Amino acid sequence: MSSAVTGVLCLLMIFPVALFAQNGSPIDSTSGIVSAKLSDKYINAVGSRSAEYQSEMQQKTVQYLNKLKSQEQTLQKQLNKIDTNAAVKIFNGSQQTYDKLQNDLKNNSENVIKSCGKYVPGIDSAITSLKFLQQTNITGKIGSNVSQVTTAMSKVKALEDQFKKTDNVEDFIKQREAYLQQNLASYNLPGLQQYKQEAAYYAQTMSELKQDWDDPSRIEAKAITILNKIPAFQDFMKKNSMIAGLFNLPDDYSTSGLGGLQTRDQVQSLMQQTMANMGPSGSQTAQMNIGDGQSTLTDLRSKLNSGSSDLAMPNGQGNSQHTKSLWKRIQYGFDMQSTRSNFYFPSQTNFALTAGYKLTEGNTIGIGISYAVGWGKDIQHISISSQGIGFRSFGDIKFKGSFYGSGGFEYNYAYPFNTVSQLESSGIWQKSGLIGITKMVSLKSKLVKNTKLQLLWNFLSYYQSPQTQPIVFRVGYNF
Repeated sequence: MSSAVTGVLCLLMIFPVALFAQNGSPIDSTSGIVSAKLSDKYINAVGSRSAEYQSEMQQKTVQYLNKLKSQEQTLQKQLNKIDTNAAVKIFNGSQQTYDKLQNDLKNNSENVIKSCGKYVPGIDSAITSLKFLQQTNITGKIGSNVSQVTTAMSKVKALEDQFKKTDNVEDFIKQREAYLQQNLASYNLPGLQQYKQEAAYYAQTMSELKQDWDDPSRIEAKAITILNKIPAFQDFMKKNSMIAGLFNLPDDYSTSGLGGLQTRDQVQSLMQQTMANMGPSGSQTAQMNIGDGQSTLTDLRSKLNSGSSDLAMPNGQGNSQHTKSLWKRIQYGFDMQSTRSNFYFPSQTNFALTAGYKLTEGNTIGIGISYAVGWGKDIQHISISSQGIGFRSFGDIKFKGSFYGSGGFEYNYAYPFNTVSQLESSGIWQKSGLIGITKMVSLKSKLVKNTKLQLLWNFLSYYQSPQTQPIVFRVGYNF
């Protein structure tokens, strides 16, 4: 066994208590690295997460294909009422086409996984790191077994194939959409817009799942970070990753070249000769051609990075929240408001926790619970007490830029209490009706997404006894 691999084995058997030496220099292949426990967790995490995403993408693909297949049936019925012959001609064999595609997906046919697909860094890192653990026999030394790595790798590769499948499905849907648009444009069928919308929702769903996959779990991120500090792994990554396989170039490519390919000096010499043959304007013409070429390459790179599909929501319509799961549409928040002391109440601050459901990107409804803390009469008479509790519902509707129209209904117990049994007195609960404006201020933070500034009018305050302040100012934060 090579000295590099031996060093890695030693490192993996040591608990990672010293990621840096005492002088602060990065760890090397002879200091300390992945523990057996962390390695096992990483292998299990990357395998289970791959299986989870592969299953979800597969289910969503079947779901949307069934929707699109059904939508074509609806289009055929709509067209049949206008032009029977055209309906038979245009939709001849359409259902069989969908059935064949779904059968190919189910059986992992070469037809749906033959493309190279979009390069996914997370897939590359996962497969290469598992190969490293397997081929260096590290797992056998620290308590795991080769079969665990093999199983995890098969799940990652199944996810990679699923990515390719979705790319091919998006291409299929794009072709069907273009076909239907071309043949049905003159009939103005309402079902065509619905077909385009469902097609765009599918592309959006797959894009979101792929983006989520590229955000690794804490265990995965920690393991990859530590592995990247091992010189042996860095060298392995350079030689065995997917990106390395695309361009298997030696370190001295710029001087020696590769068999069948030109060196940098040869290309420069050829360009100089070509520009000289073009006359005095040769340099200018070449620069224009290079600029055109760069523009084309930029467009191509943009398409590659965004996936294989150009599916878009018709007329810019559609709900960006439609494809997200329930939990991803919930937005948690916290807000507070302070009140000066008066005849009835001491100085107090009302704290609230909220949970809002995003109907669309700009419209949210939700509920919350509040708790009022009393601080006493003034700075010289501080006394912390429970001054009330409340329940609320709210809604925010975006109307321009970062401004929202807001409203809500609240039910508050606005009196001091010491025990829960005191809250059972329904006769002293107050109702509040609020309406006003909200300003959202975006924040560059992983925890807090934005600050929420609200100016609200309590139009029921005039009917309360004792009366509360009609104008409410709140500061909140969304997570």
